[in-house]
Amino acid sequence: MSNRMRTGGTMLFLVLLLGAMLGVSPGTFAADSIWVAPAVTLTLPQAIELSLDRNRDVLIAGQERQRARAQVSEAWSNALPRISANGDYLRNVQLPVMFMPANSAFNPTNTTQAIEIGSNNSYQVGASFVQPIYSRKVGVALKIADTYEKYVDQGFQATTEDVIRNTTKAFYGVMLAKELVEVNRQGLEVVKANLDNVRSLYEHGSAAEYDLLRAEVQYANTEPLLITAENNLELATNSLKALLSIPLDQNLILEGAFEFQEVTPADMETARQYAMTRNPSLAQIALQESLATQNIAVVKADYFPSLSLIGSYGWQTQDNTYQVNRYKWANSLALGLHLSYTLFDGLATRSRIAEANSDRTQIHYLRLKSEEGLRIQIRSAESQMEEARQRIEAQQKSLSQAQKALQISQTRYKSGIGTQLELLDTQVAMTRAQTNYSQAIYDYLTAKADWQYYVGNLR
Repeated sequence: MSNRMRTGGTMLFLVLLLGAMLGVSPGTFAADSIWVAPAVTLTLPQAIELSLDRNRDVLIAGQERQRARAQVSEAWSNALPRISANGDYLRNVQLPVMFMPANSAFNPTNTTQAIEIGSNNSYQVGASFVQPIYSRKVGVALKIADTYEKYVDQGFQATTEDVIRNTTKAFYGVMLAKELVEVNRQGLEVVKANLDNVRSLYEHGSAAEYDLLRAEVQYANTEPLLITAENNLELATNSLKALLSIPLDQNLILEGAFEFQEVTPADMETARQYAMTRNPSLAQIALQESLATQNIAVVKADYFPSLSLIGSYGWQTQDNTYQVNRYKWANSLALGLHLSYTLFDGLATRSRIAEANSDRTQIHYLRLKSEEGLRIQIRSAESQMEEARQRIEAQQKSLSQAQKALQISQTRYKSGIGTQLELLDTQVAMTRAQTNYSQAIYDYLTAKADWQYYVGNLR
């Protein structure tokens, strides 16, 4: 046995051993022993679940929600006591002095005397605390933090629903592209069968050269349509992979029916009634208006005093011996209240209140405008669904008629009754009917996804 054969057998053994360890069948290895990632098979619910787990926008919104929860905790910290500790060491290079007036009990001389006090080393350790008792800002801040958390939650919901809508539309885009590939493949097969038939008839003298040329031209014109459809399928698949954060070189298989799924008028009416409360984007604007109202209360809180309980405890000593165990420590304890009230701030508070009122009014008008826009978007999506539904019904009839016409024209041409032009026209009509039918289904499903997004009924 040659060294090359022995080396090849060893490599094959190692590849198969690695596959067994990873639980991968030998079929997932290419001929050159390079491991190929297994195909991912997804239904629409699975694709949505995967996008919500991996999509970058959802992950960013999730982090924003965590940040909002941390801000709630931060707001609560302003209502809790604040305790701090401190320590100081001072080296008195020059000792402080105390002046003794002349002709006093401690200074009988006629001149004022300066007497040094203290030691070269000074130590001080202490602790203090502040507990708010009354502050309107603290109470309003807690409400704002809670409202802001709800605001961010609605933003997270809006992001997830937008991802669901985009994933749904991208999923159906791939399904449509697959349908169009199949339609064009079937059309090419029909054209190829016709070309083979005409060529056979021509060789037997039963068809004119003109018919053969027309059949060859028709085949040449139809083949690029299949190539274009295959390229469109690859583009649509790559767009879906990007949404799902799947590597572009990994094979993706979609499962599910690409078919008409009608929403009943009763379900439409019910969803329309609750759209104003279910739509997360609209709920965000409502919460934003509430935040603006609470901000006015925060600014007005400057008109009110704040009261806190304060306290401190300290230890201090001075000594030059560095014998810490012999130091004489003096303790001090103090408790009290701290009242703060601004008597005049130059009319700054009044100006800030006016600004806050203007901000709230703007958001109020924005909410009204958004509600009107949402109603229009819902109606528009419903109109698109109805228009697509009517096209589906019409194309169903057209598709059935085109199939029947193609069969008749094929029979007539084989029997020598029909013409080549008649056969080619029915082939084109058949492909167009199949394409229009698939396009109508796609338009309905995507319009339905938009409608569900607007009424807040995606999940």
